[in-house]
Amino acid sequence: MDITNETNKYQAQANELSQKLWAIANDLRGQMDSSEFKNYILGVIFYRYLSERTETYMKEILENDGLTYGEAFESNEFRPVVEEWSLSKLGYVIKPENLFRNLIRKINKFENDDDKFSVEDFEKAISDLTGSTMGHESNKAFDGLFSDMRLQDTRLGETVSDRTEMISRVMNRVADIDFDLQDSQFDVLGTAYMILIGLFASDAGKKGGEFFTPAGPSKLCAMLAASGLDEAKTVGDCTCGSASMLLEVQKHLSTHKVGHFYGQELNATTYNLSRMNMIMHGIDWQNFDIYKGDTLKDDRYGDKLKLTIQVCNPPYSLKWSADKKFLDDPRYSGPGKLAPKGQADLAFVEHMIYHMDDSDGRIAVLLPHGVLFRGGAEDAIRKYIIKELNRLDAVIGLPANLFHGTGIPVCILVLKSKRNGNSGNVLFIDASKEFKPGKNQNILEQKHIDKIVEAYEKRVDIDKFAHVADMNEIIENGYNLNIPRYVDTFEEEEPVDLNAVRNRIKELDNETQEAISKVEKFLKELGL
Repeated sequence: MDITNETNKYQAQANELSQKLWAIANDLRGQMDSSEFKNYILGVIFYRYLSERTETYMKEILENDGLTYGEAFESNEFRPVVEEWSLSKLGYVIKPENLFRNLIRKINKFENDDDKFSVEDFEKAISDLTGSTMGHESNKAFDGLFSDMRLQDTRLGETVSDRTEMISRVMNRVADIDFDLQDSQFDVLGTAYMILIGLFASDAGKKGGEFFTPAGPSKLCAMLAASGLDEAKTVGDCTCGSASMLLEVQKHLSTHKVGHFYGQELNATTYNLSRMNMIMHGIDWQNFDIYKGDTLKDDRYGDKLKLTIQVCNPPYSLKWSADKKFLDDPRYSGPGKLAPKGQADLAFVEHMIYHMDDSDGRIAVLLPHGVLFRGGAEDAIRKYIIKELNRLDAVIGLPANLFHGTGIPVCILVLKSKRNGNSGNVLFIDASKEFKPGKNQNILEQKHIDKIVEAYEKRVDIDKFAHVADMNEIIENGYNLNIPRYVDTFEEEEPVDLNAVRNRIKELDNETQEAISKVEKFLKELGL
């Protein structure tokens, strides 16, 4: 499928999803705000996915036995076997009666039917699913995944009957979404999250910027980090949000092979979303580890983990303690100074450098421009990264207003543990004019991304766009990386015809004097 058709397909899916979510959101509005009810919608979408994945897998493995999943589960001989298969492959078990399709069937039974659906049926189904992972290694991937979907919350409804009616409506609407949830290229949860945030931005706080990197910058980072690689042993994102950037990397490896994904996320709701997203993109529970915690204070990766590729969009200019005890942390000890209390940006970069694979580690990280030129401790850290480690490979300036919740222009730092013949220079790219203007924010389109990636890979000077700076240039600039020092984007203006300007000024003076004379004449006639 070519890029245009692929884009059209996903846009159609997103539009379909948007319409359905709008209908669900309208059902729930008035009960609670969007920051809460989105958890119910996403939870139901995810449960539907897990259910359909179970059905697809069971149909596949039971085909030669001539049994349905329901029949196999009723058999004393087959039940332990299919449970073991489900746990080892999928990481969980959904009983046949708890399949999403069967819950929907119960919801839509006649009122006088004894086997009528209750919200408690859905609670039990979720409890059974998460309970099936207990004592199993897959529990790390599924534990607490549905904790934000509080089915006993009175805001969903005062009584069991009210909550049943409300969750039934949500489940029926989700069942009505007509696209293939097995399509691992379409980011259903991430897209749904952003649509919900957009529908009710007034009560959405930071409007989603903290957990979701827009598609353009995300794809650009992934392509830069994956450039020249067929596969990656390990891929990580230390502030992974919804895991959209982690998942994007895999698409841009020529074999699409990643040995293991790693991530860390502080926000509990977003931590759940990232694990859901990994699973919904077909990443087996054995092949990812997402940790919850504060990356700067608590390095959940441990001392030994080394990563082939790292992408990251950390919170910009985050405040952190900068406690002197961190000078003993091997991630931050090298420069002898800590990133400032009000700007932890370079602390995230140091964390990533510490976890680079020494043989061929790569990093592409989105940061505010201030990291390029601010003085003090940041100057010392920059100098250490460039001079002592020699891992900075490229600096790329992006347009303003690309991100949710902030209009500032950002840059991408590309770092490599092996510079492959480029250890004596750093590439600078000024891509600040590469965007399509949008109503609420600017858009980095595929043509802009391709132009930047091509310039990165060719690594030659391009007038007013790219410059390969020799290390001596950087030293002469005192390790200041501000892009205009290296890429001259000055556009010479057309010369001004001073005689024409003087003549026009005289014409305007004459016109003004004529107008004043007319007004004075009228005033005189009126006796004023």
